[in-house]
Amino acid sequence: MTAGPPDPRLVLPTELTRPTLGTRLRRYFLTGLVIAAPLAITASVTWWFINFIDGLVKPLIPNSYLPDTYLPYPIPGFGLVIALVGLTLLGFLTANLVGRSLISAGESILGRMPVVRGLYKGVKQVFETIFSQSGTSFRTVGMVQFPQPGMWSIVFIAQEAAPEIADRLPDGDQQIGVFLPCTPNPTTGFFFYLPRREIVELSISIEDGAKLIMSAGLIQPGEAAPKLAPKPGSIV
Repeated sequence: MTAGPPDPRLVLPTELTRPTLGTRLRRYFLTGLVIAAPLAITASVTWWFINFIDGLVKPLIPNSYLPDTYLPYPIPGFGLVIALVGLTLLGFLTANLVGRSLISAGESILGRMPVVRGLYKGVKQVFETIFSQSGTSFRTVGMVQFPQPGMWSIVFIAQEAAPEIADRLPDGDQQIGVFLPCTPNPTTGFFFYLPRREIVELSISIEDGAKLIMSAGLIQPGEAAPKLAPKPGSIV
């Protein structure tokens, strides 16, 4: 059976299906915003970071060694380069016996200062934990039932609870520390201990978990950011 031509009364005129000028402009504006906003924010944060490091490092360098002294305009990023080179040399020097001895002597002096001692040890432990290559803290993403049973939240799994903490907890199961970040800022949140059996580990990276939280679930693990595409049947 061959289908006949469509009823002219059911076919909308082309003028009604074609998007208006306002619709096109709005679509173009949103597309430009999606492209320009991440670039602008990334450039602003990068520029702020470079100026921040320059403001810390450049005052420590004599003016005779600064290229800004001989040029009519400042060179951004010079302090950042000096900081990177200096930290690399510091790591190289402390890798040998003499450097380790100097570091131990300096730490012993700081250990005799009542206030500075606690601050230094705490900050050092945090940096050693974050940049440790063998540690497992905040390198695994999981899910826990929070804020009530049946509702699942993304967490970053830390380390097992210390014996001093685990012995005080009523549950005899292994207790694991988890960090529950907030949306859209994953640097703030809640830290608490849970039995390991209540944690569902996920095979996704920390970066994918952070993007999932910052986008409020719009960017799923393994996929790119959604694009503004025209609707089927529309004319751009």
